[in-house]
Amino acid sequence: MRKNDALPRYFDDLRAALLLLSRLPLPQGPHRGAEAAWAYPLAGAIIGALAGLIGLVALWWGLPSALAALAALTAQVIITGAMHEDAIADTADGLWGGWTCARRLEIMKDSHIGAFGVIALILSLMARWAAFWLLFQIGGGWAWAAIITAAAVSRAVMPAVMCALPHARGAGLSHATGRPDARTCAVAAGLAMVVALAFIGWSAFGIVFWAALTTVAIAWIAKRKVGGQTGDILGAAQQMAEIAVLLSIIV
Repeated sequence: MRKNDALPRYFDDLRAALLLLSRLPLPQGPHRGAEAAWAYPLAGAIIGALAGLIGLVALWWGLPSALAALAALTAQVIITGAMHEDAIADTADGLWGGWTCARRLEIMKDSHIGAFGVIALILSLMARWAAFWLLFQIGGGWAWAAIITAAAVSRAVMPAVMCALPHARGAGLSHATGRPDARTCAVAAGLAMVVALAFIGWSAFGIVFWAALTTVAIAWIAKRKVGGQTGDILGAAQQMAEIAVLLSIIV
């Protein structure tokens, strides 16, 4: 590929990542599947920037930090179409609601939500809202930077899990996307680190450590319980990594 062809390809990959990970009204275009996974952190940074901006506007209008945090969280859910929230609920139901691998996968595919899913969804939303609230109390600019960082780093873990674990089922969004190679995962991780360093500073190394540790734990549980990864597992990993990043920034 000629150098002058690389830039359009990069933009195509970023658009594909945003189309996959958000509900932003973008035109369809070429999609290289898992090869575009390097752009997930950049897509996350854009999602985080938009959601954080809504929180900043709420803060500038004089709303208290708690409501500014709620506005940012609501915007994030709307922008992503609640796909990751749905994933963490399905994952909790499946991994802890079934006794066999086949039954767990069947539960995860079911559109209904059970007790484990409800509890996981409530706790995860509360954790993110509380983290946003504390960040906006510190300062609007700091909250915006932290939300961007968490959104970017948490989406960098998705290619890593896709690469590390086999597909748990022979169909679904994750299977259709494919598995990225190690180079793609390394680029995604590098971009996430650059974003974290740019917005958070040297504490980015600690942030990435906690995100990685959380992801390893989730990947281990998924491998043990369902034999690999699915789209729901990836979404759950993103949510848990985002919470880990936000809490590590606060603490």
